[in-house]
Parts: sequence; structure tokens; C-alpha cells
Amino acid sequence: MDLLLRADSQHLKAKLSIGGSKSESNRLLISQALENGIKIENLSNSDDTLVLQKALQSQEKIIDIHHAGTAMRFLTAYFAGQPGREVILTGSNRMKERPIHPLVEALKTLGANIEYLEKEGFPPLKIKGRKIDRNEVKILADISSQYISALMLLGSSLVNGLKIHLEGKTTSAPYLQMTLQLLEKVGVKTEFKDQSIHIFPSKIQPKTIAVESDWSSASYFYSLVALSASAEVELTVYHEKSLQGDAALVEIYQQLGVETCFKENFVVLSKNNQDLSSLELDLNATPDLAQTIAVTCFGLGIACKLRGLHTLKIKETDRLLALQKELQKLGAAVRVTQDSLSLEASTTIREGVRISTYQDHRMAMAFAPLALKAPIIIEDAEVVSKSFPNFWECLKKLQIISVTNP
Repeated sequence: MDLLLRADSQHLKAKLSIGGSKSESNRLLISQALENGIKIENLSNSDDTLVLQKALQSQEKIIDIHHAGTAMRFLTAYFAGQPGREVILTGSNRMKERPIHPLVEALKTLGANIEYLEKEGFPPLKIKGRKIDRNEVKILADISSQYISALMLLGSSLVNGLKIHLEGKTTSAPYLQMTLQLLEKVGVKTEFKDQSIHIFPSKIQPKTIAVESDWSSASYFYSLVALSASAEVELTVYHEKSLQGDAALVEIYQQLGVETCFKENFVVLSKNNQDLSSLELDLNATPDLAQTIAVTCFGLGIACKLRGLHTLKIKETDRLLALQKELQKLGAAVRVTQDSLSLEASTTIREGVRISTYQDHRMAMAFAPLALKAPIIIEDAEVVSKSFPNFWECLKKLQIISVTNP
């Protein structure tokens, strides 16, 4: 399904409820599967979370997680530590191109039994679960934080706990802090000191945990407010003290003209005049914000230089190349390297451009706010269900009108 988007108004006003954080939900689902007694409220309704939930409940030998990268990584560690369980963990063609080698090798060091069924270092995997007694492992920290989080979640269930030694510069550190804090919430003692993470053997007590709404999903509304003439947009459920690293967008978007007012259980976004001519950021800790920020800067006609983006090349698509290609369609002058994106200031936005989404939910949602500047066509728009199934309905409340299959 393709959507033609156009804005009926440059003045935005709405109250929107955003689903639970996919990142928090997926971590809590693994903890719930490892230990009885955890109840989860405001669970994400994203495809990724539903796929993970279904996989954890499945007794099938072959488990297909489609495009869900988090599920692939978390389930690899989870099933490795399930004695007597044998599964084949597979996914989409793109998933078979996304590396899993660092995690698999770390798990093998701990005694896991995992085989590559096709290309060495990539899914699909054959996993024979066993009891894991070893409690110390090394892993590269500069590829994907999800490998490390997968080990941390597994470590919480091991009789001897787990000590993880990180090698190299840590990528997306806020996601590791999120995993640590969620483990602490469910009753697991943790320690992160220097380049080592220690997960202590713990007995989890029954409790209920409410998931905060997803800050990554909120980023698209920050972009809309930045590109609007005026705005008063209320988003629930958000807290000033968040576990999610992408809450950094509050400070980032203040530079782009968006004010955030925190209330008891929600935030109110409003437009503020900005005279910024260029923006330079290191997004090593929050790479999922890169697409949204780059598109916002293009829509505002300001230059930007974004660094720390090396993990974007192994996401649902090569996000750096995808961003470059789609922004160029709109008239942007943009350059990318292995870990950065540079955008020149531009005052021209081509109308009616078809944006390819590459089976990547964030491509669809990051480009949608440009409808405030010019009509735009989003191809394969249903891809947003991966993380934000009701995204297009939220845009309608902001008077962003969509026409199906233009």
C-alpha cells in the first residue's frame, strides 16, 4: 500500500496516545519467560514485540521471526540457555544478511551449542539448549548493543550469574543502561563498572511493571512540530526520568525549535522560533534518531552533520545509503560515509516524490513529516506496523491526510 500525504493545516493540535516502548517490552518479555511472576502493563503492540511474544510461547521446532532483529538476538541467547530445547531460528532474507556472529561466538564461549545452517556468521541458526554454568565472557562492544543486552538478560537466569567484559568503544550505551535498569526493576542485582558488566544470580519476585511509551515513536511528532507553523501536541505516556536513551530527542529538538513541557503522565510539544543554520551531533548513543533528524533538518532548510552512525548499515536496510538516495530524490545534497551523514542547507523540496521504504519502518515514519512542506508519497506504508501500527491514524488527527495507492 502506497500513501500520498498532504497537510490540510500548518497548525497542529491533538492529544495522542503512543504505544509502549518496543525496547522495554522486548526486554521484559525475555525476563518474564525466564522467571515466573512478572506481569507487564502497556506492552508494545508493534510487530516486533508480537513476533517475540509468539516465539516465546511457541513449541514449534522452526521459529521464523521475519524482520525482527531484536527478537533474533534476544532469542538466540534465550534458547541457548533452555536445556533440552532444540530450535531452528530463522527470518526474512534481509535477516539472513544481518550478522549474528559476535553473539553466537560469545555464547559458544559460555558452552552453548549453536550451528550456522547457511552462511557462516549469519542466521538461520540451529540451537540446542543446555544448562550454562560458565559465568564469564568477552564480546566486542562497538557493533550492536543488542548482543550485549541478550547476554545480560540470559545472565539473570544463570545459577552463577554472568560477567561480561566489553572490548572497544560501546555503541548505543543508553540501551545497555535500559537493560540494567529493567533487570534491577524485576529484582536482579547488576553492576556496570569500567568495561565490565556483572549480572548477579538473583531470585526474581512477582511484580507488575508498566512500560513507558516509546520515545523513538515520539520523535516523528517532534519532527512534525519542528516543521509546523505552530503546534500544541500532547503525547502520553511519558516521564521526565526515562529509561530510554532516545529521550535525548527532547534536548536535540529544542535546538530545532520544539519546546517540551512535562506533565504528570504526558508531554506537551510546542513550536518555538529557531534561527539555527546548521546542526552537528554525535548519535553514537542514539542512532535510531538519525533518520528523523536528517529529514527534519532538510525540511527546515538547515545543514547537518551526524556522526556515530556505523550501526545503521546493519539495520532493516543500510539506512545511511537509503537516507542518501531518498533525500537526493527530494533535491537534497547529501553525503554519507561508513559512520556519518552530511547534509547541505537547501530551500527547495520537490513535490510528489515517491519515497522507497526498503522494508524499514523508520524510513516511512521519518519522511512522513515532510508532508507539511510538500505532498509526498510513502511506498509500502504498512511497514510502520513493525513498531507503530497506528502511526497513520495519529497523523490524521494532526490533519495530515493520506490517499491510498495514488
